[in-house]
Amino acid sequence: MSPGGKITRIAGIFVTIRFCRYSAQAQIDMSSLHEILSAVRSAKLADFDAWRGRLVVWTAAATAGYVVVLFTLATDRAITLFFSLQKAHWWLPLILTPAGGMLIVWLTNRWFAGAGGSGIPQTIAALQEGGRDSTHPSLISLKLAFGKIVLGVSALAAGFSAGKEGPSVQVGASVMHAFRRFLPTGFSVHPKHLILAGGAAGISAAFNTPLAGIVFAIEELGRRYEQKTNGVVITAIVLSGLVSISLQGNYTYFGHIVVGKIDKDIIAQVFICGLVCGVLGGIFSRTLVDSSGPWKGRLGRFRDIHPLWWAGFCGLMVALLGAVSGGAAHGSGYIITRDMLDGGLTETWQYAPIKYLATIFTYLSGVPGGIFAPSLSIGAGIGHGLLPLFGDPHVAAAIGALCMVGFLAAVTQAPITSFIIVMEMIDGHEMVISLMAVALIAAIISRVFSPPLYSTLANVQISRLPGARPE
Repeated sequence: MSPGGKITRIAGIFVTIRFCRYSAQAQIDMSSLHEILSAVRSAKLADFDAWRGRLVVWTAAATAGYVVVLFTLATDRAITLFFSLQKAHWWLPLILTPAGGMLIVWLTNRWFAGAGGSGIPQTIAALQEGGRDSTHPSLISLKLAFGKIVLGVSALAAGFSAGKEGPSVQVGASVMHAFRRFLPTGFSVHPKHLILAGGAAGISAAFNTPLAGIVFAIEELGRRYEQKTNGVVITAIVLSGLVSISLQGNYTYFGHIVVGKIDKDIIAQVFICGLVCGVLGGIFSRTLVDSSGPWKGRLGRFRDIHPLWWAGFCGLMVALLGAVSGGAAHGSGYIITRDMLDGGLTETWQYAPIKYLATIFTYLSGVPGGIFAPSLSIGAGIGHGLLPLFGDPHVAAAIGALCMVGFLAAVTQAPITSFIIVMEMIDGHEMVISLMAVALIAAIISRVFSPPLYSTLANVQISRLPGARPE
């Protein structure tokens, strides 16, 4: 073969090799492109209806956060207004609280049936009720959200011992669920996912505790939690949290408390706090559970026949407790709890039993109001009452935090939510193990005295619905 022919043959082989290499590379590139396009299609990143559905969920979450923050600010103003009146005229709550309770219960029974009490049982009942759009207006609706806000604020302005957190769950769930009508047909988010996410957003925005909002959705609201609700819940909490921070700032609910040195001595403190709070919280929870059913005897007949006079009686009892305690029985207990954690109060042995009774009478009256904040306040009071047992005043903040977690866990029997919510409230990450331990102990002991509070009350809500059946 001539030299020119060899060169031509070598060049042909080289061109063939390069062509094959480019072809293989092109096939690999096309395969990768097909995988990318397949991923885009499976995630519906190019689906207009999917993006419209996401926009609806985002708008619903931001709206729920905004409404809950406005509710929070209104409750703070209401409490401030009441205490300013009480300070000027000590006798005024003896008239205002009973009369306000009667009016609020009348409005609740007449126009906003289902807005009474905490709001968490109604939300759980709405999640358990069957059907895609079968949520009853008596459980979750914009009308109930409006009534919950107005009547809840009014109850605090009248001096009842209540919190905003439980009502915020029902308000957030109602607001987000109202957006279900704007979801495109076939969108992956079920309307009940909006209820779950709205309830979690309510807790998160009310306390500025995003982790507690997520855990609360898993542990209490959605016991049959589905993986596909993860994104909806987290989206709701993030967006409602951003709204809350933009309006109120990035604050810690009780501020950063100094717990001092934590050593092996805290083991005994954890067991004692868990035991005491477990017993007292279990009895507290059992009282609320028993009060939700029919009562026997003359007192039960009086409550059933004359609910307004009964509300007035309960309001009078709260007012009397407030009169003998200098107003400590009223409101959510936030200010006194913060002062106890900061070491600003010392003589507080009577606070826990007074707040304990005032919160029970508030719940029995039927006015809208939650028990989260009062439970935390009662727990802090129990902690201060136990201080002489430990003999070290420097552990006051730590004992207060332990009993806050213990009492809340005993009342709700939701130990994970309880320790996370307090940990975020006090910025107490150094106490995480001890908070977990006391929550677990208190929740276990509480079960001896009472069934789970919110799920039991949710079953009562469902039993009152005509034709409703749990899933």
